Amino acid sequence: MEKVNFQIALGKRIRQLREEKKMSQAELALLCNFEKSNMNRIETGKTCPSSFTLYKISISLEVKLSEITNVIE
Repeated sequence: MEKVNFQIALGKRIRQLREEKKMSQAELALLCNFEKSNMNRIETGKTCPSSFTLYKISISLEVKLSEITNVIE
């Protein structure tokens, strides 16, 4: 999988998990101490988050990090 495709798949997975928790993008961004615009860039695949950023997202969503990163089709 190429980097761009991975970023898009990762963003979709984060959005899916966030929506399952009935959480807005702004709420998740606040929990992660990010700007909402940064969360939007992650979810739309426009940026590739660092491992620490993914960790913060997993903690905020109360899921294992592997649940976020398991995007290989």
